[in-house]
Amino acid sequence: MRIFGTIEVLRSITVLKIMEDKLNLGTDQIDQSSTAARVVSPTTISSTQEAPAYQPHTMRIQPSKGWVSLKLDELWEYRELLYFLTWRDIKVRYKQTALGAAWAIIQPFFTMVVFSLFFGRLAKVPSDGVPYPIFSYAALVPWTFFANGLGNSANSLVGSANLITKVYFPRLTIPIATVLSGVIDFALAFVVLIGMMLYYGMVPTINIVWLPFFLLLALVTSLGVGLWLSALNVEFRDVRYVVPFITQLWMFATPVAYSSHLLSEPWRTFYGLNPMVGVVEGFRWALLGTSNRPGLMIAVSSLAAILILLSGAYYFRRMEKTFADIV
Repeated sequence: MRIFGTIEVLRSITVLKIMEDKLNLGTDQIDQSSTAARVVSPTTISSTQEAPAYQPHTMRIQPSKGWVSLKLDELWEYRELLYFLTWRDIKVRYKQTALGAAWAIIQPFFTMVVFSLFFGRLAKVPSDGVPYPIFSYAALVPWTFFANGLGNSANSLVGSANLITKVYFPRLTIPIATVLSGVIDFALAFVVLIGMMLYYGMVPTINIVWLPFFLLLALVTSLGVGLWLSALNVEFRDVRYVVPFITQLWMFATPVAYSSHLLSEPWRTFYGLNPMVGVVEGFRWALLGTSNRPGLMIAVSSLAAILILLSGAYYFRRMEKTFADIV
């Protein structure tokens, strides 16, 4: 019995020893494999594929000093933004209005009716040999485009305060888009002008090819004055109360309700220092053939418009660094 019991104990010890050896062997294999994974894996990765060094792109936005360049190349890079801002202004302009885009026709048309009654019939103002209604309406179409662009661009920066304070982009795009959006209103009012010309039996001459130039002259004048007023309006909110007065005074200083031929030379040429004089007289000459080519007057008006645009653009760029802080 003792021998049998001893054999059983030895057998159990042997089995336990074998199991212990197996466990130790498994542990050593696991340790070796994990060590290999820890040591070999980084070496293998680094030897086979090295990750490129990351160099972050840093852009520093800081205020400019003194007079700065216009940076027209930067404006060209943001041309898509200019398109979307223009389209936004067109869609929002007559949103939730009963008459919609008809206001682009109603405003100059009924102004023409009032002028025809008081200046044409009662005051008997000369109209260069053409019916007074079409004489005044041919001037009101470009004038309305100019006046609306001037008023809207003057308040454009203040109206876009949330956009200016949150993201960087060329601020020039805001007033430019505001003025460009008025081209649609001009086109609608111009269609009525063509209808009135057909009603009065007037056919445009070859001079109509100059019409895009006069429209561009009105756009340049409106944008130039708008840049001045929009930059001033950010700092001095009195500007928005002055703009309607300036627009009204400017209209009576422009031959909208009367003809520039009431002035004699050389005063008529000096009258062209008002850029809208060249625009209005150019429209009448190109469409109605009211007088000889007002070449010298248009040259003076064009020079004045360019000076207004350049000075307004440089002043706008100089004050641009303060817009986000005080708008």
